[in-house]
Amino acid sequence: MGNSAQPEAGGGPVVDMRGVHKAYSVGLPNETEVLHGIDLVLQRGDFCAVMGPSGSGKSTLLNLIGLLDHPTSGTIAICGQETTTIDDAALTRLRGQSIGFVFQYHHLLTAFTALENVMMPMLGNTEFADTAMVSRAAALIDTVGLTPWRDQPVGQLSGGQEQRVAVARALAMNPALLLADEPTGNLDTISADAVFALLRQVNSDEGTTILFVTHNPLLAARCDRTIDVVDGRIVTRGPGAS
Repeated sequence: MGNSAQPEAGGGPVVDMRGVHKAYSVGLPNETEVLHGIDLVLQRGDFCAVMGPSGSGKSTLLNLIGLLDHPTSGTIAICGQETTTIDDAALTRLRGQSIGFVFQYHHLLTAFTALENVMMPMLGNTEFADTAMVSRAAALIDTVGLTPWRDQPVGQLSGGQEQRVAVARALAMNPALLLADEPTGNLDTISADAVFALLRQVNSDEGTTILFVTHNPLLAARCDRTIDVVDGRIVTRGPGAS
């Protein structure tokens, strides 16, 4: 994989959360706190699973780390940049440069080719010329093993192939952090294993920090570290914990 992308926003941990609380309907009778004082640090090259029952706060945690939501209190730094004091434009810029997302539902544009889908995150970045975008996207398609399907509409690909395109798209800007929310949840066992192996390859080859939400204890056991979220709190941190 190439390194022709955005640099990290700063030094230190890739993710540094301190005393993070998240509540909804603040100030109303139905106010509900979902996360209670989260402290979490992820270093460059970490490969971590997040596990927990439905409603435990996993998605809220991922949304906060991905800068898709704001904490009620506490601080979140991404690549050394404190995010709770910057405006929305700066948040958008930091998110685009430093964070890639892979979801259970890949959200690809089915009428566009695999190559075109991978190019999408680069289209708003004026530092990339058209030829550079094509070159970067083609290299990523090669990396995820889809070279023969590069110019095929993604709606004609299998579920496993579509998720590989989604991984390539998430890597388009060479992010320091990749957030994967149940990326294997809709796949058969063989396809799920292939996507997990691909994420492992990215982690090993590029040093990308990966936070992988899963309900699959077998996959979690293959991560370097498991973070258990129960009732809005992190209750376990350790290699292979489940």
